[in-house]
Amino acid sequence: MKRVKQRRFSGAVCEQIVFNVRETTDTKTAKPRRPRFQTEEEREDFNNEISRKKFVHMVNGTFTTDGYYSTLTFAQEFEIHTAADARRERKNFYRRIMRKYPEAKVVIVYGRGKTTSRFHLHMISEGVPIEEIGKIWGRGSVVEIKQLRAHSYYVDQKTGELVDHGADWTALASYMHAHWRKEFGGHRWLASRNVREPEPEAPTEAVREYDENHPPVAPKGFVLVETKATKYGYIYYKYVRIPEKEKKRQKGRNVLAL
Repeated sequence: MKRVKQRRFSGAVCEQIVFNVRETTDTKTAKPRRPRFQTEEEREDFNNEISRKKFVHMVNGTFTTDGYYSTLTFAQEFEIHTAADARRERKNFYRRIMRKYPEAKVVIVYGRGKTTSRFHLHMISEGVPIEEIGKIWGRGSVVEIKQLRAHSYYVDQKTGELVDHGADWTALASYMHAHWRKEFGGHRWLASRNVREPEPEAPTEAVREYDENHPPVAPKGFVLVETKATKYGYIYYKYVRIPEKEKKRQKGRNVLAL
């Protein structure tokens, strides 16, 4: 067996995995082994995790701190009661946004209250003025709207301390992804064509041994924030762009956009 490592950059986040492959495997096309599932539930859990990761990569790779997260609810006169109605409302809302702001970056997911069972939508948008979101929605209230954070704090699982991950919106993306239910069917999210789904770099052979206490060197400008051995047979390392450097990068990008 030989050890292979592979990185993926998504905005302010870099993820790297280290995994084993056969000696005869072409390193440049190597992939982690797909696990063998004992039950259909295990298969569903695995596929759901793959979907969640894809969504997280897309959110982190697409949006900046100029983006907004919003929750949109239906007023009584516009109340809907079926998943088919939710799909129609989501699609029509998306079309209204893109008609007025064709260059906007948008991703929308379904939501349904655990206690009320009322349908609603969650959205991340960039390029849509904050005061326009409610007007375009027009079906009820925008009950929550927040600018994407330049500093997201996560609890270190080993120390219990809060760690600044900078512009890392993994928790928000995971929260949005978790709202999907089988009843909705179809695509878990609706996104504009200009969203980015960053591709991983080509794998390279590891020249030294890595484990949870001996990670690969952080990319320039990044700092290690998470390490774990996964149940799928590889070691996962997460790095984030050093928050102060990310702040300067975002500031420079905003100046260029003026």
